[in-house]
Amino acid sequence: MKKWTTLAICLALPASVSAAVPYGSQPPGFEAPHIRTAPIAGVVNQQWYNYKADILEAEKELTSDLRHSTDREDRWDAWDEWETEVVDADKDYVKEMRKKGYRSGRVTVGG
Repeated sequence: MKKWTTLAICLALPASVSAAVPYGSQPPGFEAPHIRTAPIAGVVNQQWYNYKADILEAEKELTSDLRHSTDREDRWDAWDEWETEVVDADKDYVKEMRKKGYRSGRVTVGG
């Protein structure tokens, strides 16, 4: 997706908008990865918009895959693919922000 198209999509949608993902239909034992609700260091930039667009695209694809699934294996495959895409989007976002000198916070207890 082109940068300006991604930016236009993200700016046109409220921050809370996401695809109608049926999170309640996750398979038993499936642990969803964390999806960021705020940008790293509070910096809203092109990387943040790219991340949000990647998450939205993964959610749309998951919804479509679940709608077309015919059995339990199809549903698991859809959720696994979604998980991979969300984790990849986060890794890409963190990597790009590190290049710009921003780090995501980490809390260490004890030690």
